[in-house]
Amino acid sequence: MRSPSIGRRSRPAYPVLLLVAALAAGCAPGDRPTSGNSWQGPSTRATGTRPTAPADPTASAAPPAPSPSPTRTDLPHVFPVRAGNVDYHPTHSAYPGTDIFADCGEPVVAVTDGVILEVSRVDRFSRRGPLGPYNGGLSVSLLGDDGVRYYGSHLSAIATGVDAGVRVRAGQQLGKVGRTGNANNVCHLHFGLSPKCTGHDDWWIRRGVVWPAKYLDSWRRRGNRAPAAEVTAWQRRHGCPKAPSDSAAAG
Repeated sequence: MRSPSIGRRSRPAYPVLLLVAALAAGCAPGDRPTSGNSWQGPSTRATGTRPTAPADPTASAAPPAPSPSPTRTDLPHVFPVRAGNVDYHPTHSAYPGTDIFADCGEPVVAVTDGVILEVSRVDRFSRRGPLGPYNGGLSVSLLGDDGVRYYGSHLSAIATGVDAGVRVRAGQQLGKVGRTGNANNVCHLHFGLSPKCTGHDDWWIRRGVVWPAKYLDSWRRRGNRAPAAEVTAWQRRHGCPKAPSDSAAAG
């Protein structure tokens, strides 16, 4: 399926009823998380080898390259779906997040440079529950070098080699738009911004804690508005809640 760059042609808006249906029915009330875990956690494999000593014993070794700071503000940001026919709503049902509507199969890409944090390659969603942990279906979360967790769900496929612990660059394909999980049979990407919290399956945080629309607006215009400051401020106020504060759904 051809996927021209965003903005090259007019974007036909999806019908309002479609947006309402997906936002209302695509995110059903969630239960408390269970002990089941479909997430692939970060890899513990070594990522490098010890540097060899200089050939000249009198020469001093070069200082190690600094690691990326978790609060970098110079990172590039790109729109998470690479397609011409794409739209999204500025709000979302019950909690901060955005549903980005595009044809199934369109590329989903890394928003910024970072490391894959969690991957779910199996759709365990069932309307009999539990709804919270499994609503996302096939999903990927990326821990950006800015410290922000970027989450995308309802994918139809995840790209080969996209595994926990793998480094990716802004614009690199992570998967394809789909309708797995509790997507109400509508092709879209649920997109959420959150801090990285300890442990896994913190779906009530991972689904999104700050509104993404203003950042999506910037990235769609090829701007570079960064969410790190807002996400960091949210975590300072709220920490990492151990359970959902209400019965709102997960994306």
